[in-house]
Amino acid sequence: METLPTDWLSLLILTFVLGMKHGFDADHLATIDGLTRYNIRTKPRLARYCGTLFSLGHGAVVMAIALGVSAIAGQWEVPEWFGTLGSLISIAFLVALGSLNLAAVLRAEPDQLVQPVGLKGRLLGNLRHASHPALIALVGALFALSFDTLSQAAFFALTANQYGGWQHALLLASLFMFGMLLTDGINGLWIARLIARADQVALVASRVMGLVVSGISLLVAAFGAAKLWSPAVDAWSDGKELIFGFSLVLIIALSFLVAVRLTRRPALV
Repeated sequence: METLPTDWLSLLILTFVLGMKHGFDADHLATIDGLTRYNIRTKPRLARYCGTLFSLGHGAVVMAIALGVSAIAGQWEVPEWFGTLGSLISIAFLVALGSLNLAAVLRAEPDQLVQPVGLKGRLLGNLRHASHPALIALVGALFALSFDTLSQAAFFALTANQYGGWQHALLLASLFMFGMLLTDGINGLWIARLIARADQVALVASRVMGLVVSGISLLVAAFGAAKLWSPAVDAWSDGKELIFGFSLVLIIALSFLVAVRLTRRPALV
């Protein structure tokens, strides 16, 4: 779980950046990829907006949780073990997702697009083949029912209560959703473009993003573990949340732009 700054403006900016970073979660990418692939032939217009619809459903649940926690915040104090448990769960998932996506890149055949690998999507059954906007939004909503997302939304609400009531919690949750909406929406459009263009350049582009998603997941997991077990690292990182958040988003965004640029090039002979 992230440590949030106490300055209101910094908190607003960081929440938006965390939403953007959350949109690049490997589980999000894998599920949006699957929904887009399923709809690309029969409903190509819907396929392009699978990422946006997924993110809207996901964000709606985050906002509802933030409002609920804000309403009872005065009667509940977060236990000390809550943050540690959240960090351990997050680290475990990041290591698993990073390893699985790295293996997917290494195992992919030369003529095969690399598909992101997720964990939560496998539990959704037939919903992975949703072809209605409301059902795609429902998939995103179900994804929000995880400890990591629930704890993050609750943490936003409890922190926002330092500045006022439920309005501040709603603002933070909305900013988180808009950040996620930006990255998930762009990702859905890009995946639709990538699937439509199955040439050598697209193959390279899919590997670029696969390696970056894997690398970022493992890097964040390693840094989280270092903060958890080393007081010196934890103290050094204190107050640098905005820098770390922007750096991660910038790295992913640059790799994404490289991949998009590759898909605009003529096919390699």
